[in-house]
Amino acid sequence: MEKQLKVYLINHTPHPEKTVASAAKLCYSRVGVEEIEENLNTEKIQKFLQILMDMGHESPVEHVYFTFAAEGVSRALTHQLVRHRIGCSYSQQSQRYVKLDQFDYVIPPSINDIPQAREVFIKAMEQDQEHYDRLVQMLVEKYSGSISEEGSKEGALSMIEKKAIEDARYIFPNACETKIVFTMNARALFNFFKQRCCERAQWEIRGLATEMLKKVKEIAPVLFDQAGPDCIKGACPEKQMSCGKTEKVREKFKKL
Repeated sequence: MEKQLKVYLINHTPHPEKTVASAAKLCYSRVGVEEIEENLNTEKIQKFLQILMDMGHESPVEHVYFTFAAEGVSRALTHQLVRHRIGCSYSQQSQRYVKLDQFDYVIPPSINDIPQAREVFIKAMEQDQEHYDRLVQMLVEKYSGSISEEGSKEGALSMIEKKAIEDARYIFPNACETKIVFTMNARALFNFFKQRCCERAQWEIRGLATEMLKKVKEIAPVLFDQAGPDCIKGACPEKQMSCGKTEKVREKFKKL
């Protein structure tokens, strides 16, 4: 079954902008934390954060985190996502422990736009499911002969199925849908958005990054005001590899 992207912001540091402002001000203040926080109203927080972001002083933003859940994403996407390692944590649905009796999948738009290509793609997914089911059955039959009469038969059958699906899963394609929960601190998010919101990023992870940016902007609009691909703040760093859509990209993220 075809799946669509869903992104949830399930947790985050309380009062993230105040936390960053407090941490940053402590670096330049003789007074203690309590006094710093007492003097921080909304207007002062926003003004100070704007100065901080313009200066490019990013270390204080590491103090705040955001936890997301994503569904309707492919294994091709999560292979890219987990390359972001610094300040990030991941928990992904396991194909080793979860038997996929009917696996879902993500269809690339380029294939979805061509009826004949879509038909070929879906047929391949259905065949993969059939082959997976057959392999699981074959492996369960193979391992069942080794069940000892001693101990728990129910426990042994559970272990057999686990052994079967952990090898049968090798047949699944990159299109296979997965679910993942991940946490990034704000500085890691700055880097993530810079790379993955870019038009030259792969389409699926670019869509994920854009939805994530929408979510965090709702919580911390000043902190993430300048977040996004490099070209929204200056010249495209891709040079001759540029997408050539700088003005369009800037307008897109201005309205985000």
